[in-house]
Amino acid sequence: MPLRDHFDLSVQDSAAWQELHALWPAVVVLQLSRILPQGYVAAPRVHVGAEMEIDLAALERRSGGQAGSLDHENGNGGVATAVEAPPLPTVEFETEWPDQDEFETRVYETSRGRRLVAAVEFVSPANKDRPEQRRAFVAKCAMLLQSGVSVSIIDIVTSRKFNLCTELMEMIRESDPVFSPNPAPIYTVTCRVRTLGRVPKVAVWAYPLTLGKEQPKLPIWLTEELSITLDLDASYEETCRTLQVP
Repeated sequence: MPLRDHFDLSVQDSAAWQELHALWPAVVVLQLSRILPQGYVAAPRVHVGAEMEIDLAALERRSGGQAGSLDHENGNGGVATAVEAPPLPTVEFETEWPDQDEFETRVYETSRGRRLVAAVEFVSPANKDRPEQRRAFVAKCAMLLQSGVSVSIIDIVTSRKFNLCTELMEMIRESDPVFSPNPAPIYTVTCRVRTLGRVPKVAVWAYPLTLGKEQPKLPIWLTEELSITLDLDASYEETCRTLQVP
């Protein structure tokens, strides 16, 4: 079925892109659960932005007093030894951690605990927005690859023209001829690392996407020798049908 432009106002009137991105990973989980071999399980992971809060009241309750305070008497009524003040920092400045959207389907091997073997990443506009957000997304994918995890990236964001797969290849000092010289703004790709001898090799399956056309089937690697096929178009169409996207 044809790929819609979910960042066009006429499509967003039917369903916002956030709704598609929230449901699509779960639909992929249902699809993969029917074809995963025994010993593997798929699960969705959705997190929007970075929310971090320090509960000072809880910290005070755990410490039995004010956070950062120093009791001058120990439990036996004696005087506690004074703690030496730390040195002043060499530099101190304000910063803002980049919000990092996560829309994922993860595949775990369960025979040896719950070991992550594959991740399907659905790119959001925030992932492609500012340079620091793109670097955070690319660094995450590179870390997963280095850990032996098969990484798939699905990018249908038309409102941002950056190609995160190209930036990932640049991070590991390589390039993919599919995206040269003009990287496609929307695409899907699977990457994995193979250990051949002493030198690991990165294998890439890259497919530019076109609005109005069907999406390809993607290999999802569970081990270096075992893979399954993700029918991306089927999961996308089921998601659109559930959300009643025309």
